[in-house]
Amino acid sequence: TYSIDSTHIEAIQHNDAASWNYDPTAEEYYYGFGCTIVSTGAKIPIAAEFTQAKQVDQETAMRVTRDALAVDTPVWMLGDSAYDILDWHDHLLAAGVVPIAPYNPRNTDDPKDIEYRVEDRIKEHSEDVQLKQPILDETYNNRTGVERTNDAVKDCGLGHVRARGRVHARTEVFLALCLRLVVAITNYERGNSPGCEKL
Repeated sequence: TYSIDSTHIEAIQHNDAASWNYDPTAEEYYYGFGCTIVSTGAKIPIAAEFTQAKQVDQETAMRVTRDALAVDTPVWMLGDSAYDILDWHDHLLAAGVVPIAPYNPRNTDDPKDIEYRVEDRIKEHSEDVQLKQPILDETYNNRTGVERTNDAVKDCGLGHVRARGRVHARTEVFLALCLRLVVAITNYERGNSPGCEKL
């Protein structure tokens, strides 16, 4: 199972490339950037994209998803309602991956009677496949793993970027992601769980 999520990255006030953004999860404004991360359940980031804000757009979602599928093809890909994107769902289904993101009835006068967008996409494209609501709910509850990955990567320096400029800030973010991978690989080689955050 892969999970996808966006996190906010605070920048120093002297970084002119950063901007003020709103984080709806934290319900606060912050000065900085965003990062979209795909992770496995073991607090391991496998694909990421540095963005101007936490809010994900379709292009970023598709790019980071393609990068993640180049690593491996999971059975499930979990995202919050920001990933209720038709192209994202169709791309994953074509790759043999079941996307689970809550249906977001925004911009419609006639909302569908579904919990997850994949219910509608399966019904529209296949007569033989059926998804059971309890399975979707149980699987979606595992999405909290990506939030634990975000926290683990923040412990490696992702949370507060001290570099100036977009290029240097992006470099600092990807170094934090690489450091998290080094910690996971080292723990695995030592016989510990790769999800351990300490060596």
